[in-house]
Amino acid sequence: MLISYKYRAYPDATAEARLNTALDTCRWLYNKLLEECTTAREAWIAPTIRGMQARIVTLKEENPFLKDVYSKVLQMVNYTLWSNIRALSQTKKRGRTIGKLRFKSASRYRTLNYNQSGFKIDREHSRIIFSKIGTVPFKMHRPYSGEVKGVLITRSGDRWYVIIQAERGASESKREGRSVGIDVGLNAFAVDSDGAVIENPRFYEHSRDRFRKLQQSIARKQRFSKNWKKTKRKLEEAYEHITNQKNDFLHKLSRQYVDTYATICVEDLNIKYLKENGKSRGLRRSILSASWGRFFSYLSYKAESAGTNFIQINPGIRRRCAQTAEVL
Repeated sequence: MLISYKYRAYPDATAEARLNTALDTCRWLYNKLLEECTTAREAWIAPTIRGMQARIVTLKEENPFLKDVYSKVLQMVNYTLWSNIRALSQTKKRGRTIGKLRFKSASRYRTLNYNQSGFKIDREHSRIIFSKIGTVPFKMHRPYSGEVKGVLITRSGDRWYVIIQAERGASESKREGRSVGIDVGLNAFAVDSDGAVIENPRFYEHSRDRFRKLQQSIARKQRFSKNWKKTKRKLEEAYEHITNQKNDFLHKLSRQYVDTYATICVEDLNIKYLKENGKSRGLRRSILSASWGRFFSYLSYKAESAGTNFIQINPGIRRRCAQTAEVL
């Protein structure tokens, strides 16, 4: 299984300038490949991922600035594009109305993917040497384990992060231990079969007024002016703070359950259906803010690495069991 470890990075001015240039170059390549895919489809020619991969080679000859970015990173741009195309195709097959893939703006392309090569990790000095970028120090607040398969470096506002992806084997299942069932909700985030009630922290609801004021302030300012950019950065930082709060809560709660129980059971909820078919906008927003899917995801991969049994039960089976129990 592949585990991701996220660390805060601190590139110097030179490395940061190279990172920003590389991001802009990758964004240009993404948009160029998307444009050529769209043109080919309009001409009734089916583009392929291999064809676009070969196209990168000719684009590098036509545009020498592409050579300033490590070749594997450029290849992963094409992989990202086709991952988005496949995801859009799967959404269409499920009967949903879809549009077209959008071109990436400067603020929407934030990650360089060094997959398998192009980097060297110096664990002793907590730094990574990236090809065509240089040395980037990072704060290793917790050790990583396993065979490193790749490193991503991403920008979030004015901050940089490195994500080390390492492959680890799953632990053997625990043969004995306590079991627990967890039922998620909105009034209480979770209620388990041992009677514990986990309050819903409602991070977004508590900060909604601040978001609204910042959004109104942005709307009143001239687009792309210094004050507009400054206020927009404040809004991004506010959203990042909420995301960090939510992730911290979900990580700690999922870790607590995985360390305490040998078997964890949850309902296999169709969260996307609940969000799309909520009776009101407020209900849909509350379901989105609760992040049940992320909680289940954290439980799943933590359980796999710890040898805990993680079981998702079909809600229909649970209802039938409850009805049978009432009859008996």
